Formats: sequence, C-alpha cells, structure tokens
Amino acid sequence: MADRRVDLSALPKEVRDQLAELDLELSEGDITQKGYEKKRTKLLAPYIIQTPVEPPRQNDVQPPAPSSSSSHGPPPSSSSRYRERRSRRTHRSGGTRDDRYRSDIHSEAVQAALAKHKEEKMALPMPTKRRSTYVQSPVVTRTPPDSSSGSEDETSVRRQSSVVPPPPMVNPNLQSPDSWINSTVQGSSTSSSASSTLSHGEARPQPQNQPKPQPQPQYKPQYQPLYQPPYQPQHQPQSSAHTAAVTDMLAHSRIAPSENSTPPPDVTAVAPPSRGPRVDLTSNPVVRGMSRGQSRSSMMETADGVPVNSRVSTKIQQLLNTLKRPKRPPLSEFFTDDAEEIVEVPQPDPNVPKPEGRQIIPVKGEPLGVVSNWPPALQAALARWGATQGKSPALTALDITGKPLCTLTYGKLWSRSVKLAYTLLNKLGTKNEQILKPGDKVALVYPNSDPGMFWVAFYGCLLAEVIPVPIEVPLSRKDVGISQVGFLLGSCGVGLALTSEICLKGLPKTPTGEILQFKGWPRLKWVVTDSKYLTKPSKDWQPHIPTANTDPAYIEYKASKDGTVVGVAVSKVAMLTHCQALTQACNYCEGETLVNVLDFKKDIGLWHGVLTAVMNRIHTISVPYAVMKACPLSWVQRVHNHKARIALVKCRDLHWAMMAHRDQRDTSLASLRMLIVADGANPWSVSSCDAFLNVFQSHGLKPEVICPCATSPEAMTVAIRRPGVPGTPLPARAILSMGGLSHGVIRVNTEDKNSALTVQDVGHVMPGALMCIVKPDGPPQLCKTDEIGEIIINSRAGGNMYYGLPGVTKNTFEVIPVNANGVPIGEIPFVRSGLLGFVGPGSLIFVVGKIEGLLMVSGRRHNADDLVATALAVEPVKTVYRGRIAVFSITVFYDERVAIVAEQRPDASEEDSFQWMSRVLQAIDSIHQVGLYCLALVPANTLPKTPLGGIHISDTKQFFLDGNLHPCNILMCPHTCVTNLPKPRQKQPVGVGPASVMVGNLVAGKRIAQAAGRDLGMIEDQDLVRKLCMWPTVMHQYLTEALQWRAQTDADHVLFVLLNAKGVPVSTATCVQLHKRAEKIAAALTEKGSINTGENVVLLYPPGIDLIAAFYGCLYAGCVPVNVRPPHPQNLAATLPTVRMIIDVSKAACILTTQSLLRTLRSKEAAASVNIKTWPTIIDTDDLPRRRPPQIYKPPTAEMIAYLDFSVSTTGMLTGVKVSHAAVSALCRSIKLQCELYSSRQIAICLDPYCGLGFVLWCLASVYSGHQSVLIPPFELESCLSLWLSTLSQYRIRDTFCSYSVMELCTKGLGTQTELLKARGVSLSCVRSCVVIAEERPRLSLSHSFSKLFKDIGLSSRAVSTAFGSRVNLAICLQGTTGPDPCTVYVDMKSLRHDRVRVVERGAPQSLPLMESGKILPGVRVIIVNPETRGPLGDSHLGEIWVNSPHNASGYYTIYGEESLQANHFNTKLSFGDPQTLWARTGYLGFVKRTELLEANGDRHDALFVVGSLDETLELRGLRYHPIDIETSVSRAHRSIAESAVFTWTNLLVVVSELCGSEQDALDLVPLITNVVLEEHHLIVGVVVIVDPGVIPINSRGEKQRMHLRDSFLADQLDPIYVAYNM
Repeated sequence: MADRRVDLSALPKEVRDQLAELDLELSEGDITQKGYEKKRTKLLAPYIIQTPVEPPRQNDVQPPAPSSSSSHGPPPSSSSRYRERRSRRTHRSGGTRDDRYRSDIHSEAVQAALAKHKEEKMALPMPTKRRSTYVQSPVVTRTPPDSSSGSEDETSVRRQSSVVPPPPMVNPNLQSPDSWINSTVQGSSTSSSASSTLSHGEARPQPQNQPKPQPQPQYKPQYQPLYQPPYQPQHQPQSSAHTAAVTDMLAHSRIAPSENSTPPPDVTAVAPPSRGPRVDLTSNPVVRGMSRGQSRSSMMETADGVPVNSRVSTKIQQLLNTLKRPKRPPLSEFFTDDAEEIVEVPQPDPNVPKPEGRQIIPVKGEPLGVVSNWPPALQAALARWGATQGKSPALTALDITGKPLCTLTYGKLWSRSVKLAYTLLNKLGTKNEQILKPGDKVALVYPNSDPGMFWVAFYGCLLAEVIPVPIEVPLSRKDVGISQVGFLLGSCGVGLALTSEICLKGLPKTPTGEILQFKGWPRLKWVVTDSKYLTKPSKDWQPHIPTANTDPAYIEYKASKDGTVVGVAVSKVAMLTHCQALTQACNYCEGETLVNVLDFKKDIGLWHGVLTAVMNRIHTISVPYAVMKACPLSWVQRVHNHKARIALVKCRDLHWAMMAHRDQRDTSLASLRMLIVADGANPWSVSSCDAFLNVFQSHGLKPEVICPCATSPEAMTVAIRRPGVPGTPLPARAILSMGGLSHGVIRVNTEDKNSALTVQDVGHVMPGALMCIVKPDGPPQLCKTDEIGEIIINSRAGGNMYYGLPGVTKNTFEVIPVNANGVPIGEIPFVRSGLLGFVGPGSLIFVVGKIEGLLMVSGRRHNADDLVATALAVEPVKTVYRGRIAVFSITVFYDERVAIVAEQRPDASEEDSFQWMSRVLQAIDSIHQVGLYCLALVPANTLPKTPLGGIHISDTKQFFLDGNLHPCNILMCPHTCVTNLPKPRQKQPVGVGPASVMVGNLVAGKRIAQAAGRDLGMIEDQDLVRKLCMWPTVMHQYLTEALQWRAQTDADHVLFVLLNAKGVPVSTATCVQLHKRAEKIAAALTEKGSINTGENVVLLYPPGIDLIAAFYGCLYAGCVPVNVRPPHPQNLAATLPTVRMIIDVSKAACILTTQSLLRTLRSKEAAASVNIKTWPTIIDTDDLPRRRPPQIYKPPTAEMIAYLDFSVSTTGMLTGVKVSHAAVSALCRSIKLQCELYSSRQIAICLDPYCGLGFVLWCLASVYSGHQSVLIPPFELESCLSLWLSTLSQYRIRDTFCSYSVMELCTKGLGTQTELLKARGVSLSCVRSCVVIAEERPRLSLSHSFSKLFKDIGLSSRAVSTAFGSRVNLAICLQGTTGPDPCTVYVDMKSLRHDRVRVVERGAPQSLPLMESGKILPGVRVIIVNPETRGPLGDSHLGEIWVNSPHNASGYYTIYGEESLQANHFNTKLSFGDPQTLWARTGYLGFVKRTELLEANGDRHDALFVVGSLDETLELRGLRYHPIDIETSVSRAHRSIAESAVFTWTNLLVVVSELCGSEQDALDLVPLITNVVLEEHHLIVGVVVIVDPGVIPINSRGEKQRMHLRDSFLADQLDPIYVAYNM
C-alpha cells in the first residue's frame, strides 16, 4: 500500500496531523474503510516513491494497511509487517467502543461465554418489517446525516448497502411478482426478505405467470435469525401450495369443498386508509354452533399444530421452541396462588453469599495540615496574587485548532473581577436602587470554549458576595432537561444571568430579538460581562473580603437519576477547606502548570482547575471539549509544550489520545507528576489507565503518576490516589466475583473467570475527613468489612445542602450511621456520596459503582456500567455508533427490568443488528446472570445528549416510557426475564359435590342466581285484547294474518318510512301497500320460481322496504325466507364468498333480489370470486306484474319454521338458527309490552336489518304492533353523519334503536360539532330511550361518551341503554320504557379471571365497570349455571347465562343433523335443582345481582350483567381472560394506537394494534404494549403486530372478528408494518 513507499517520518507535520485525524475518524466509525483509503492515498500521493509493482501471486492476497506508523532504519520483514498491520487492525477495531469500558480480559470472557451458546441449535425468530418497495427502512428515513469525511461518491457507494433504490414507478397491478421480489433482493440489507432469498440460494428469474417456489423454513444455529420469503401482495397469483393449504383447511370443515371453492374471504390484505365497509366474514365455512369445549384452532391446525405453509406460524413455532429451552436456575417463586395474587417477600435463598466480616470501623484521613500563610478566604488568595504576582499567568485558553488563544494573568484576573464586582453591586439599576445585594443568586451562562470569561464572572461574584450558579448554555427550547434547570434557577431565586457578548448573540431569540423564554425558567435579566461593558471602580472602593464562614459561596448543579436538577450549596469555609485538602493531598506548589480537559463549571474541573489553582497560583491551560473533538491529542501536546506537572482528564481523553498518538513520537509526558483521572471511580477505568500507560510509557509517562479519584457533588472529593514515589510498587487490584457483587458481598473471584470484575483503588480518604460504609438502602447501618455499601463522609470540605430542599437535604447531608442494633455510633453528621464501594487493605478505598447506576433486579444489584461494558465487548463495530449505549431499569410487574438502548450505525444492516442484539442477550445472561427485558437500537445521534455529548439517561428512559424513542430495531424478552408471575391456576376436577345441595331457592347457602321478566300472558290491556279478538285466530297469531288484518282494518296507516342521506323519505309503505307487494312476490315465487312449500328462499336486498315486502311475500307463499347481507360492490372478492356460502348451506331454491344486485351477481367481477353459473333461480322483484297468489299460505302449526337467521359470530363461525312462527309472535309481543308500542307511536331504527334483533325490529315488530318505523340505513351515515340525530329531532322520536358502530361513528365524527348541531336546531330532548342492540358486554365508556357529548343538545343522561341477545334467543334483555334505570357495578378483574365475581368500590385498583344489559323481557327467564357441572350458581357468581322463553330459537340449521349439539344448546337441563325445565345455552358468561332498586310490582330488581362470550375467552395460565379487557389496556398504552385486537395461538398471546400515527412510532408501541399487558393482566405478550388503520375486521354490529384476524395473520395476509416476536 501507499505507506510502504513513503517515509512517514519525513512527511511535513501538517500531513502527519491530517493522517492522525484520518486514523481517528476511521476508529470512531466516521468514515468507511474505502473512504479512508481513498483520502489517505490522496494525501500521500505527492510523497510516494515510484517503484515497479510486482504482480501479486494468486494465493497471496495482501491485507490492506490503512494506518501509518513511523519507520526507522531498514524496512521490517514481511512477517513483522503483517504482525504490525494485524495488531493495528485489532487495536483499531475497538475504535467505535467507548474505551472507558474497554477491557481485553472482559472481552475474552464475553467471547468465552458466547462460545458456550454456540453448541445449542436454536434460532431466534427475527422481527418482520413491512417489505414495501416504496417505504424506506426506518434507519434510512430517520438517521441524521452522518458527519462523515468521505466524498459524495464514497458516501453513495457506502449507503448502497443499506438503501433500496426506488424502482421506476410501475402500475402495481401490472408489476410482476418477480420484478417486485428482485427489486427487493438487489442489495437490500434492511429487508429480511432479501436475505431470505439469498440465504436459500440464488434467486432465479421466472416467467411472470409462474409463482416463485417458497423455500422451506429450516432451523439454524443458536440465535441465527430465521429469514422468511417476502410477503406477496394480493394481486400476485397464488401458489399451488397455498391452494393446498386452503383445501386442507376446507377438509377440516363440515362442508366438502366444491370444485370451485376459494380460500376464505379476506378484507385485510389491502388496508384502506379508513375502515371501509363493515362486512360479516367467515374465517372458515363452518355452519353450526360449536360445542363449548371445542377449540377453534383445530380448524386450521395440522397434526403438529402448525398450519400448512404458514410462514408466520412457523416463526411462532420457532419462538415456542426457543422459549422451551432450559433457562438458568429460575429465581425463587415468590407468589402464592391465592385469589388476591399479593406479592410476597421473596424467600431467602440459603446459597446466597452473606457478609461474614466484622463491623467496619470508620476510616480517618490524615489530619489537615496547619499552614501559617493560608489565606482567610479564597478571594484573599486572588487579591494576594493579583497584587504581588500580577504578571504571573493564571489561565491560557485555546482556540478551536488547539493553539493558545490568550493568557489571563493574575493581575488581569484580579482587576477584571473587581470591576465586575463593582458593576454588579453599583451599576446595574438606577442610581437610587440596587438590583443585586450580597447573598443574591446569579446564573453564570458561559460556553465551554470561554474559560476566561467564566473565571472573571465566578471571582467577580465571590468578591461582590453574590452566589454564582453556573449552568450550561441553553441552545434551544427543547434542550434535554431544560425545564429542570429552570426549576433549579427558580428555587434558588435567580433573576439575573451573566454571560459573554458572543454567547448572548448565540442564544435563541424570538422574532422580535428578545431572548427566548425557556420552558420552566424564571424571567431573567441578562448582563454581558465583557470588559468594555464593565465600570472601573473609584479608587476608594474596595471589595469586602470577610473570613470564610458557613454562608453559601456557590451552588453547583447536579442532575439526579430521575432527571431532576438540584443545586448543591457549598459554603465559603467548605470551599476554602476543600482547596486546602486538595493542596495537601496533591501536594500542589506555587507556579505549577496544570492542563484541564474537564468542564470548568463543576466538579473536578472547577475544584482543581479554577479554585485550588488560584489558591496556589497555578497556571491552568484549559482544553475545551470542541478542541478535543477536532484534535484529540491536544491535551498531550499542551503537557509536552508547557512541561505541565498536573493533568485533569477522563478515561475518554486517555482513549482519544491513544488513538491519535501514532505520529507524535516527539511528545513527552515526563514532566507530569500527577495524571488525575476524574472518572477513576468507574470500575472499568482500570483498563483505560493500563492501556494509556502501555502506550505512553515510552513517552516518559511514569506508572506512579496515574491518580484515579472518587468524587460526588455532595461530598466533593471523597478519595484520591496520592502521587507515588518513583520505583515503589503500584497498589494491587481487586479481582471480584460479579455474582458476589450482585448480592452486595466482596468475594475474590476464583471459579468463573468470565464473571470477574477487576477494580483499582482510588487512593486514601481526603485529609481531615472521616469515612464509613453503610447499607445503601434502609437505615444507614454500618456494613461489615466484606460488604459493599455506600460511602459516607464527614468533612468540613463538602457540600452543605440541596438549596431550597430541606427534606431531601436531611436524608443526604445529615446522616448518622447506626450499628447492627440500630444505635447511632455518634452525633457527627455524615454526607452520602452516592458511591458504592469498600475499604481494602491499607485503608485503600475501592469504588465499584454509583447508586445512580444501580439496578435492583429480583433483589440483586447490577451496575449499569458493568452491563454497558459487556454489551460493548460483543463486537459492536458493525452495529453500535461510537459505543453509545444507555442502560436503565424500568419497574414492570413488581420488579425492576433492565433495558438497553444503543445508537445504531447508519450503515448497519438489519441482520447484523439483530445478530448483535441476540449475542448481547447471551453475554449478559452468562456473565451477570440477569435477563434483559428490552434491547433497542435507535438511529445514530438521536438519543438525548448531556452538554458534553454523553447520553442523558433519565431523558432516554422517559422517551422510552412515553413511546418517543423511535427505535429502528427492538427485541423484547419478557418470557425469559419475568420470573415472578403467579403460578398457573390448577383447575380442580369438576363434579356435583355436597356444597351444591339446594334448599328451596338456595344453593350453597346463597340465593339461586336467576331472574325473570314479567309474565307474558297477564299484562295485556283490555283495549288491545279487544282489538286482538277481531283477528281470525287469537291463539296462534301468525304475522301473515296480522298483516292481512291490518290491511283490512287500517289500510292507509303508514308502517314504514325509509330515509336517504339527506333525511328525505324515499319510500313509504302503508299496511295495504305492503300487503299487495307481498302478494305480488308470492305469486312470482309460485309462478317463476316453481317454489314448493317449505323451501328456503334467500333475500338479497339493501336495507329498505323491498326487503320487508320480500319477507312477507315468502311467508304468503309458504317459503322459508333466509335474509342475507348483499355483497359490497367495491369489495366483491371478500364479501361475495360469504353470500355464496350461506346460499349453499341453506340449500336455497331461489334468490329474491333487485335489478342492480342481479347484474352484480352475474358480472365478470363476481365470476372471479365464485362460480356464477351455479346460482339457484334468481328473481328480480323490481318490476313484477300485479298478480295475486292462488291462496295465502297458513302453516298447520305455529311450531313450523318462519325464517332462518344466519349470522357470522365474532369467532368467525357462521351459524344459522331456526325461528318458528310461535317464537316470532311471542318475541314481537314481548317487545311490544316492554317498549309500550302502539299504532300511534313512532320509532327510529338505525340498524343493519340482516340478523338478530336488528332484523326483528326492522321487519317484524311494526307489522305486529302497528307502530310506525322510520328506517335509517346505517351506510347513509357515511355521507351524512348527522342524519340519525337530525331525524330524531325532526320527527320528535321518543324511542330509537341503533348499533355500537352507529354510536361510535357519531361520537367520533360529531363530538366536536355539538354547537353546530345546536345552531341548526337539532334537539334530542324528545328522546326517552336510545337502545343499543348488541350481542356483547355493554360498552360503558362509549355509552358514557355519547351521553356526555350530546348532553348539550338535550340528550338525557338516562336515555342510553343496551339490549342483549344471542344466537339461541335473539332478545333476552331490552331496557324498555318503564322500570329502574340500568345500574353499574365495579367488579374485581382478578376475581373474574378465576370465574368469581367480587364487587368493589369505584376507583379500586384492577376494577372493571360493568353495566346492566337492559331489563329482562316479558316471558323470559334466565339462570346462571356452571358451564362444566351444569348446576345452578348462587347470586353474584360468574357462570353461563341459560335462558328459557317462548321465543327461543328452535335449533341450529345444519346440513347434517347433530342431535347432540341440538340437545346441548337448545334443549338442555340442569344437573340438579329443577331437572324438568328445558333451557337454551347462550354461550355468554354473566351473573345476576339483586339490587336495591324496586320493580313496578314492588319486588327488588334482579339485574343481569353480561361479561363476555365463552367462545371468545382466552384460557391462559389456567385463568380466563376476556379479550376486550386486554384490548382496553392496550388502547390506553399510547396515543398512536387506534384500535387493537388480541387472540391466542399455541398458548402465545398475540396483540394486533392499528397505528394511527407515523410509521416511526411502530416500534415504540412494542414495549408499551408488552408493559401494560404484563402490569394490568399479569400476562406476557408473545407476538406484537403493528398494522395500518382499518385492518382489524369489524362486522356490521361493530364487533371485532378476532378469529378472522388470526387466520389472516397466520396466512401472512395482513401486510403488517412490524411484527415483534417477544422472547
């Protein structure tokens, strides 16, 4: 390479500097290898000695040697050159690490730990990201521009590996599958689909009409991600394998697949922006009710429980296999399986190491020496040097290039400080008023690049006796922790801020030019302290310099673990004493030179570089952070040039200097007598110190010079290693067991070298101080000698208090240690340092971490820095950006959980990142024996930063908890780290035991849980009886007879009014009109359709009066009508198969429909979904001739079937029930009585009229009761949201019926427009009852929201109620017009999971509000039954609701007679008690509770509460969960979650959430969803799926079709944004 032909030592210094900078860029990851080589070659080109190049031999490939080193004498041999290059590469590979945490021993330990795992052949399922060609990877779209030095063409070359080039815009319907897949494969590293193709062999181009073969998934070695083939869009041809899967699926169902059977319809593959039409879809063509114990999953599973050819379920199976692998010995179970699930104290493990030493004795520092010429105050020292040594240099500041910019002498420092003090006290206000008085607090706002101005301001404040509060320069309104700094300034009463002119100009301004008012800050007056603005004092004015006392001298800010900023007040005497102690400990002498790389506004940089330096007339050279970034070797050069004796650095500075030292052979560090390492208390500093010494020992650095120290803002300097005598042996290191440390015990590591921690001492206690070690939690009890505890200090040289916070001050600054018996050991107060450590041999202090970095997980302590070090040792070069890793803990489910967040390099591939994350999991599990809860990677430069560029941990944690972190990769591991879940509930064998003995109306000592409506036959008023007696038959009233009677007696009475979207009646039907239309249809059926009596006829109509006429026409002709929702014309592929299925299942002989729907059924689009040639006879009823049937059919018995009611349940089950004429008559009569419906009444119906109670109200009730029904088709609300409410107001409707979907539409769409509605004259004060028709638990929050929102336009809070029906009985409860209001109770959710009901107070934790499901209808009896024993239950017990009523359905309509199922659901009996009554099982869980309210007859009211469908409940860990409860919690987790649904698959809980925000938020939702389900439901989420809005299918009743969603997910048809498989 280039450097072989160049004598690097002969290059000019500028070129060598540029080469060193280039090396640093490469090591920090700021430039690629290719860009590095290109720029290096360009730099060396003018100096290359041209020699003929020997062509390389075939087998001799020379490795590149990008780094340079000086060469002397003859060139080294090729082998030595290779070794040298290799060592350089090895050295550089750690460049992207933060070498504060670098340790070769630890790296070896990590690699050894990882090697153990390689033997296990187990694969982690890799998360699935949306593989859209047009959507960039989150990494690309969100990573800020990298500060790379590469040229544009290099950058583009580098980024080709991570960005998919957008293909030319092609019509997606014309784009072939191959072009789509291949465009993804070409160099895409962010798409797992690309890797899948490449990992299974080269992708061969195929003809467009042939589907790509799907590679079979296979297991790979431990934690190798399993890649899946790309998701194929819906327009691609389906593979034969998929067809086979569908055939297999159909084979499991009761219907044999016909020749042209198609897969189950799907509306979720192409997600529209809005939810679109709500359609009823069947997941599987199963036409019957299933037995209660039967599992839905059996429909799709093959023998091994995984559906055929389902990639998603293969990943889930892989996840299950991974979770089955044996974990480390589990932590002790500390839950008992009781009803309350109270967390118990963990039982102590007898094998835990315990401290065995004696109680520690306080350690004393050497006495503070008494020196005769100590100044009485620090200001006095400055006055002395300003007067006697005015020309002596005090401070040298550097410019951005690292060269000296200006030097401030002690004379100038004194004179400028005096001028500033005079100006502050005398020249800020008008002549008569003084703005600042001694003791006031003043903010100092100076950048790190301007130490001179800060020195003058600080000493000016001391001389004026005002208290300086140094803070960071605010750069924007959104600075990290900006409001907390404002809180500090406000609590200190700061009203004035001192700054420099340049800094003031750089502060953010408002458009008017004023300084921005920062969030949470008090209003400040800004004062510029440049010399030209200061006033020279008169000759007779001298600053007052009193002897140091206990008044505050300055306030140093400190950011605590939770992000709050507090001010530590340091008194004048403490400041002076601290300077004296440091002078004695460090042996400072007058006139020495000190190089300071640290922040001079606080901590060691302030104590040594500003205060003690002035005390001892030291010359300080301040090297700002910006200079260090540009020239990392600048501080070493300053030491060399100025022959500095002391240097103040951090491990970071040691690392940077090592990386850039190569061409600086002429630097010498021989002058240094102390190299103070400020973060030497970090246990990982030892490796940095050793590595630096190793490199610079040849440059004159002496081993005894390195002096680590331990400090904290409260205790100030705790300990510092004294500069050693040359030749004396260095102190020994402690090699401790991490296992022992996690239990707070010191144990020398002897067994497992992988989990060892090497710690160096931080020297002895400070002079004049007394030190103890106390337990970090609980009372400050003295530790034993072999126990880790918090270091506490008693010294005059420490902080005094947290300013303005007396309560917290007492706990930190006034601690009195106690012995093992709790007795105080004295009266001297100590200060907590926040450092964890122990006293070693020779009273040396060892620090192993900080309280702030302590993570308490399951009773064990882990240090955040230790975890960072382990993560960094796992080959982060390809993944982690500049070693930026944050570790913190969050509290989830009664314990702390460890989260790691790292910044990902812009060029890191998806696979590399996932590989790194899975290896970090293993390493931390092996070395620290702690499970990670979450591991996230965010784009580079996006984590919140501290002023000096570090990661702001508390803000990062808050971003994580708020869902604002926006990770680009995330891995959750709740299964492996949450070990304190309650034990799964063991279900007891069921049987009827002695506790079930019934005595009268009691069972097990409680009233039987049963309730009944009024008697159906006893309440008719005489008027009605008189009217009814005119009917041809009173005993058996058929609806056909009722309609004929009304057509004769009240021909012109309007029964139905149909409205359009504008609220205009488009169709009406009087009694006689309806009768005649029904006759025409009956005639057409007998003539055109040749229909025989009893045959089934499908009605296919939009909501309207045509549907009603067709229904009665069928009854007139003696046919059985089957009402079916028509297919949606824009979504035929999804909706038409369901129509076809019902037609086939019902064996319909004929279809009645409209002209437009007839055209749709025979269209080409329909032919693509179903076989249109096999439709039964289709009759268009739009233009029928006026004919009458020969006779109107009258059934011989009322038990004959009147109609079939088909519905798709929320579990995706298509069920048809038979409803007899007697049931129809009884149901209509029951509703009439409950709602008081008469001919003069008018009701409004906004419901889908296709099944259940909606059909009954739309088609049947008016003909029976004679009231007028105003019909509002729900789809009309999509074009006019206010249609329903306007109709209620216009027609003055008293009673209205709607669905939850209608109510939700109005709540979301009109909730903000109530004023507009009021202005248009809409008033709902007329509404007496608004009943929601549903087959589910009442949605209390939606009902409350609706009532509250429309209260302003007159809606009564008592109006809204709910009805309840089921398949076996279409109407069980309906609130009606009389009787008590529906009541609400709060039940304990934990008890519900155990199938128990425990009523609690409102607001109790884990409480669930339940509303009564309406009043039980007349003639209906319900009883609560144990679904397993079939025995009755007592009051307030949870069980299945059984119903007995004359309007129960007659049974299921099935192809094959299933007598057992029929008997089980419709004609079942109690196992004891009343064995005669026949009951129907609703399949819903609920309970009956006797309330204090009274019925009309004076009896106490029995309320029925519906909890949820038995088929939908999730059986997890032996407990019963209702999906709606989990979904409610999930929807609360983040503002971007629009809707969610949950289901289970092979015992894993799957949560699907719709994302209504940006796709950037998708990965934020994963931890929040996992957290909230674990916290509130004690369940671990297995898979989190983030999808677009509108993907979760919802039926016409507004109910989620979870099983259909599950089938679509497992068939990989959802096109999810992100799928996370939690470990």
